[in-house]
Amino acid sequence: MSPKVNLFSTDLMDSPFLAIIALMITSGQCRAARGLLDWSQQVLADHAAVGIVTVRQLEAGANEPRRSTLEVIKRAFEKAGIEFIGENGGGPGVRLRKRQRSKATKE
Repeated sequence: MSPKVNLFSTDLMDSPFLAIIALMITSGQCRAARGLLDWSQQVLADHAAVGIVTVRQLEAGANEPRRSTLEVIKRAFEKAGIEFIGENGGGPGVRLRKRQRSKATKE
């Protein structure tokens, strides 16, 4: 009899594997984030300081991108107001971050 594995173990939270999963951006998330921002592939490439071919390959799922590439693309999106949504049983997604109103606009 094999031991049961607790899939919700807190030990997994400290795992470097979880950090890598958090960096992953699917091709669909990339396309959706660009759509929310109304960015072309070239605009994303410029904001992330990567080549347009890199963006095209990521979105096509043509190969496994480098972790550093995913990091810079994710940072570019997050800086522009995109939030990445994890799997959560419903599939990965993206959304625009709620904008913080300044005190001047509240008055």
